[in-house]
Amino acid sequence: MANFSKSNVPQFSVDVYQNEYMAEGAREVNAIATVTSTGGGTVGSAVSAPHLYSVGQTPDAAVAIMVDCSGSMDYPPTKMRGARDATSAAIDAVRDGVHFAVIGGTHVAKEVYPGNGRLAVADAQTRGQAKQALRKLSAGGGTAIGTWLRLADRLLSSADVSIRHGIVLTDGRNEHESPEDLQASLDACAGRFTCDARGVGTDWEVKEVTGIASALLGTADIVADPAGLSADFTQMMEAAMGKEVADVSLRLWTPMGAEIKFVKQVAPTVEELTGRRTEAGPRAGDYPTGSWGDESRDYHICVEVPNAELGQEMLAARVSLIVPQPDGSAQTLSQGLVRAVWTDDMAASTSINPQVAHYTGQAELAQVIQQGLDARKSGDMDGATAKLGRAVQLASASGNEDTAKLLSKVVDVVDAVAGTVRLKARVAEADEMTLETRSTKTVRVKK
Repeated sequence: MANFSKSNVPQFSVDVYQNEYMAEGAREVNAIATVTSTGGGTVGSAVSAPHLYSVGQTPDAAVAIMVDCSGSMDYPPTKMRGARDATSAAIDAVRDGVHFAVIGGTHVAKEVYPGNGRLAVADAQTRGQAKQALRKLSAGGGTAIGTWLRLADRLLSSADVSIRHGIVLTDGRNEHESPEDLQASLDACAGRFTCDARGVGTDWEVKEVTGIASALLGTADIVADPAGLSADFTQMMEAAMGKEVADVSLRLWTPMGAEIKFVKQVAPTVEELTGRRTEAGPRAGDYPTGSWGDESRDYHICVEVPNAELGQEMLAARVSLIVPQPDGSAQTLSQGLVRAVWTDDMAASTSINPQVAHYTGQAELAQVIQQGLDARKSGDMDGATAKLGRAVQLASASGNEDTAKLLSKVVDVVDAVAGTVRLKARVAEADEMTLETRSTKTVRVKK
């Protein structure tokens, strides 16, 4: 990964897709905002100094790797070995100058490297020392992930950097602290660092791992076979090293009388953001999106507007991308507009924008997979068949081939277009957990 000078800082753009035409009496406006961050050389708003580093400067990032060392990591022994190898591979991917630490997690959190409440600065020597320290990792004890996260937060906050990132690996359920304790830790860490979470094997709880990633604006996935950990950790660390702008928020301003009904990220995964709003002045609110590299994400925004007469038009919402500045102000990176126009043209007002229709279906797909799997676990086979059949239908219609393949390991597909399926009598635990963990992954609109 190359360092970025001011001549090639990331550029942000916001493109809004919607049908702005409303029937008489209609009040709900739906829009998809596509946010794209690209490398330098493009026309757009440059991000100001606190979030950048130039060639020759220290990279503006710190990472903490949290490795499960509970007793279950010894069953089978390949798990602990795989975790050590994966962490070693991730350390190799840490760029020179980045601050980093390794944490061993059981029912307590311990500093594995460098120790004494510090972060190391990555170079050939410290990477070698860290990998040497990994050899001493052994399994024993329980699991209390909240303690790992709080130690990571303390270490990461000791570095004067903008981008702070964590990686959590666990193989078991969070049995040595209460759900309330874990939630309190997530609440304390939210907005302070982003975090990817991985479950290895099949003895962990999907909702715990996905909940950690969701709260800390990271990714979640399953690595059913410990042999796949090194490749996954390397990819995660390379993605973390590619982040260039921290603490980006989606700011939505609405006019008097209008109200945001919901905001959700819909690509590359479905992530509910509505409840994460923080007020940002009169009629404006900020929704966190975390750190950005060279990437594109889509957001579904739904606004309820006041009633209006035919022929009237209004600005329903202004969408801005902002980053905080040291003086407490916010820098606007890019903007887009959501409009509403009332018309008696039935063809115009009843047309559904393709992007809005597609992502409404993708959000429903994620929801019915979760509902179907929950029904299956509770013994409601009719309910599970209906929900997973609807999921097969939605995956087929939207071209979400990855999800369709995962569904085919849980149900026998009779007719994908109609959503007719039969539940499989036997399903491998890894296949069911993979479907649940990846249920929120979406595909973009077919061109």
